[in-house]
Amino acid sequence: MGRTGIFSAHSTTVALIWFTSAVLFFFLFQMALHNSTSSSDSSVSKSELRSKLYDKMERDLDEKGAVFLKGGETSQSLSLSDIFTIKDGSVTPVLKAANPPVRANVLYLSTEYSVPIFEAVKSIFDPYFDKAIWFQNSSLYHFSMFHASHHITPIPASNVEIEAEVAAVKSATEHMCRLKIVLDRVILTSTGVLLGCWQVISGTDPVTIRAKLRTALPHAPEKQLYDAAILHTSFARLLGHPKISQTLGRSSDELQLFHELVARLNKQIRGFEAAVSELWYVEEYDVLALALNGRMKVRKFPLGCYSS
Repeated sequence: MGRTGIFSAHSTTVALIWFTSAVLFFFLFQMALHNSTSSSDSSVSKSELRSKLYDKMERDLDEKGAVFLKGGETSQSLSLSDIFTIKDGSVTPVLKAANPPVRANVLYLSTEYSVPIFEAVKSIFDPYFDKAIWFQNSSLYHFSMFHASHHITPIPASNVEIEAEVAAVKSATEHMCRLKIVLDRVILTSTGVLLGCWQVISGTDPVTIRAKLRTALPHAPEKQLYDAAILHTSFARLLGHPKISQTLGRSSDELQLFHELVARLNKQIRGFEAAVSELWYVEEYDVLALALNGRMKVRKFPLGCYSS
């Protein structure tokens, strides 16, 4: 073959390589663009879903009224008298042994962020309720993610099985990214719980976290006690009438006061940003130990990756 033929064949080969590379690059670029768009759309949809759920939760007080003033049932299928006593104006938690212990997986909000929230909540609500209110311990602010066993649906486990669960959860957290979150709003439920409802700015979304924990803990109760999308934490629980209830006259006036206090709190802390960098595996030896300062054993795991 002459030099012209060799050159022509070489040029054709080079052109083919360049063409193939260009096609491959275009294909990979489109895939990346599609994945990015899908991820963005998914993030938006989860954010919108959370907002709709929070809207529904926010309407609960108006739709059902202040059930907690009548000693109503809590969201944990317990009556208020099951978990609190009020004697001489002082609130004391009722600690009952959990048998078997509850095994909870929660995201932890450090005191760097919880203390300013606690102080805002206390400054606004304490003057009106004095002792008829229970404030969540600021060193235990948390977001419930998934239960390996719950007091409503108990799943007994041996020490060996518990250690296996701990190892599985630890492994799962290595693939979860730290969360940057923002306080969407504070709401008061009909059962008297003052809740902080959050949105995720970046990091592994709660839906994904719960899915990873479900995979890590396949023997957990089928029915979990919360919607997979929401991210909320309890700030306080109202247990009785406000101190000025005698001057209000009607229950509708009390309801209006509750709305005003929540509005004041929202004005002060709505939009508050925080970071979540730990997941806890907690064995609660008392029912609702995390909420009531009961007996518990905590295993702390840092979330293993960072999000951009």
